[in-house]
Amino acid sequence: MTEALAYTPEVAAATRDIYERVRDVIPEIEWPVHAPYVALINELKVERNAILLAHNYQTPEIYHGVADYSGDSLGLAAKATETDADVIILCGVHFMAETAKILNPDKKVLIPDPLAGCSLASSITGADVRLLKERYPGVPVVSYVNTSADVKAETDICCTSGNAVQVVESLGTDRVIFLPDKYLGRYVAQQTDVEVILWEGTCEVHERFTAAELRDYRKATPDIKIIAHPECPPDVLEEADFVGSTSGMISYVDKQRPERVVMITECSMSDNVAVEFPDVDFIRPCNLCPHMKRITLPKILHSLQTLEYEVLVDPVIANRAYGAVKRMLEIS
Repeated sequence: MTEALAYTPEVAAATRDIYERVRDVIPEIEWPVHAPYVALINELKVERNAILLAHNYQTPEIYHGVADYSGDSLGLAAKATETDADVIILCGVHFMAETAKILNPDKKVLIPDPLAGCSLASSITGADVRLLKERYPGVPVVSYVNTSADVKAETDICCTSGNAVQVVESLGTDRVIFLPDKYLGRYVAQQTDVEVILWEGTCEVHERFTAAELRDYRKATPDIKIIAHPECPPDVLEEADFVGSTSGMISYVDKQRPERVVMITECSMSDNVAVEFPDVDFIRPCNLCPHMKRITLPKILHSLQTLEYEVLVDPVIANRAYGAVKRMLEIS
């Protein structure tokens, strides 16, 4: 293993084009550490007929170095339905791997670290949803895709931050149960006439941002554009120039091409998007997701070599959850 991971001239040549893309976000001194893993992972993917799906919050050496597809939760879910690979490696958190398995019951779905969780997903259980449905009989349940399979199984339809309003209004009812993120739910409630019944979940990354921080950014850099994810608290969203999902934020930068921008979301996303827009000056906030950062190149390599760690979902739960996820994809 040590010899295989040496930074040889062959490895340098095989990864040269990749490093040229990321050289502004990965220091040159670090590349010899990453490159042997990048080269070997890309070789093994072919041998295993594996596809590697990476969330936007993964680090640049994963996002740009080994991912076959990168995107937000909706994008990863959609891509999982299109692949003819035998193995899906989900570089994200556990609920994302569960969603991929729900959509691909006959494929092997792996997550490089089974402890990569999510504060939102862990804030609610299927039992909690059943109690909510007893309290509000007949009210449809909309679950953010950032939920476990047992929650999705109790859900009428899933949504992402990018299509939440569209999903809520698609149900044709005057009230919905929306879970688990209370900040996203409040944002949705402001965009629609549908009454939104909330759960008190939050994302531990986005809830740490404050309006005072955003005002400090403007004070230090008056011409800066501030774009924020709707999982942030309401006072943060009020200070932002644009509010949108991870894909929406990327689209904003692409269309507006601000001279300077700060993305109020997980830290690695700014690094990943900066690679695509070298003409934009990205001011980096640094709230990291400790769960996303459990995924590393060595763990990805281990997954490919050993086919660990496989994500399994009880077939009964998976069958019930499939309908909610499928309806979300159909609307999108």
